Amino acid sequence: MNDLARKYNVPVPRYTSYPTVPYWENTATAEDYFQLTQAAYLRHADQGVAIYIHLPFCESLCTYCGCSKRITKNHEVERPYIDSVLKEWNTYRELFGETIKINAIHLGGGTPTFFSAENLKTLIEGIIADNHVVERAELSFEGHPNNTKEKHLKTLYDLGFRRVSFGIQDFDEKVQLTINRVQPYQRVKEVVEMARKIGYNSINFDLIYGLPYQTEKTISDTIEKVSRLMPDRIAFYNYAHLPQAFPAQKSFEKFLPTESEKKRIYEIGKTLLNQLSFHEVGMDHFALASDELFIAIKENRLHRNFMGYTCLQSKLLIGLGASSISDTYGGYMQNVKGVEEYKLLVLNQGYAFAKAHIMTERDIQIKELIADLICHEMTTKNHAVLNTLNDQTKQELLELKNDGLIQATSNGLKVNKIGVPYLRNICKAFDERMQDRNEAVVFSKN
Repeated sequence: MNDLARKYNVPVPRYTSYPTVPYWENTATAEDYFQLTQAAYLRHADQGVAIYIHLPFCESLCTYCGCSKRITKNHEVERPYIDSVLKEWNTYRELFGETIKINAIHLGGGTPTFFSAENLKTLIEGIIADNHVVERAELSFEGHPNNTKEKHLKTLYDLGFRRVSFGIQDFDEKVQLTINRVQPYQRVKEVVEMARKIGYNSINFDLIYGLPYQTEKTISDTIEKVSRLMPDRIAFYNYAHLPQAFPAQKSFEKFLPTESEKKRIYEIGKTLLNQLSFHEVGMDHFALASDELFIAIKENRLHRNFMGYTCLQSKLLIGLGASSISDTYGGYMQNVKGVEEYKLLVLNQGYAFAKAHIMTERDIQIKELIADLICHEMTTKNHAVLNTLNDQTKQELLELKNDGLIQATSNGLKVNKIGVPYLRNICKAFDERMQDRNEAVVFSKN
């Protein structure tokens, strides 16, 4: 591992939000949150509303996974859960009081394709009923290659979905066995070909580096198999090893690559993706030049929220389902994580509020600056934050500059090419909420 990689291999947030969830103040009530949401809708309704729906069920546990999930083979859980999600959505419909412009829907998990195609149809039709899905809305879902059937793909396509993301992680059989995520290449090939035949125009693969038994050879073999299928975009994530939070990860701890090996695996994977004409997009993402994500970064309209990178600039994201998070731009709210508690709360009151954070003006300024860095690798306007830096931030930025990761510009600062792998560290320099708290919070390393 080189000196920079060793120095910046420290736990840092992924910055899908600012402040990150562990640093929310959590003093806001449900009433505060809904007032803020209603006001945000009145301001931003013309942009449209993005909707994230968390579908937490999986039939088996992938031992690397850090998502909020419920493991069960009982598919009788599907319809009661969908009924709860639609009841929660009805609370927002009553709050907004008019036809809602919807510009994005994303089904995340868990495993959305745990649900039958019929039940997913009931869910989506219930969401869009009497509302307006805008032209070129981003409708996408996450599919497990093993249980994504042609009926899933066709049903969701007919409802307007055009992007599907498959969790591949790694094609090596030994790696798959160790993380309990066995999905043969041939099955992935079949489901990708089905999606393309039906008409999906954006297929994403999730790949992870740093998994047990991964080597330079296994990642090369995985990328070679990717090259045969050529998805439109790829998320190439660092494995987050947090066994204190996810005990199943302890089962393979001694088989993980060393930090220097993991860095080399990443560099080889990145090089091979570049050779296949995948362009780097922000943190952890790669896209072909024809993909909307790459076009968005070229047109300076890339955006990032709890759903990851997106091409739409919606300032209102409504999270539905257990553990989901909503973003009103001026504040955040998270639902309770437990499935049974979620259903009970929604049944009794129409929502499942767990905690919330109302943003200060300073929070919003830092949020915008971090968004610029993550999406554009530079500040695109003069930010008030840059004129009011505290001593700790100044020191960290000086160190980043001396290490060649960033440079000053007339407009603020720019991330240098060698600084791109360390975007999370660069964002951390501005994280005043993190600076203000002394207690330890667990994040994955870079």
